[in-house]
Amino acid sequence: QVQLVESGGGSVQAGGSLTLSCAPSGRTFGTYAMGWFRQTPGTQREFVAGISKNGLNTNYANSATGRFTISKENEKNMAVLQMNSLQPEDTAVYYCAATLPLYIGIVYKDEKDYDYWGQGAQLTVSS
Repeated sequence: QVQLVESGGGSVQAGGSLTLSCAPSGRTFGTYAMGWFRQTPGTQREFVAGISKNGLNTNYANSATGRFTISKENEKNMAVLQMNSLQPEDTAVYYCAATLPLYIGIVYKDEKDYDYWGQGAQLTVSS
């Protein structure tokens, strides 16, 4: 099974920026549609951003629109989440997800559509 490894978590002050990266630790079986979710203690994961297999289509949660940017490098199957203007309410564990999509341009927003997950990266934003 594909194992995704995340990096780039940390602590920042409100208004700051942070970048998360995600890539498979070993062999992959194709090019993936990818997404980022976040979760706080006692809650289910919520969608943050997604990108299609070909990288041409993206989708963002309302809370991320205008502040976060998702991108990918298909040769390495790496996904990147650039987060700007961070606020305390962005504090969460961020999870990378990947799946082999039905179509090259589709973007998935439901966690149930994803097959592979990263270990989670903690982001803490202080006021």
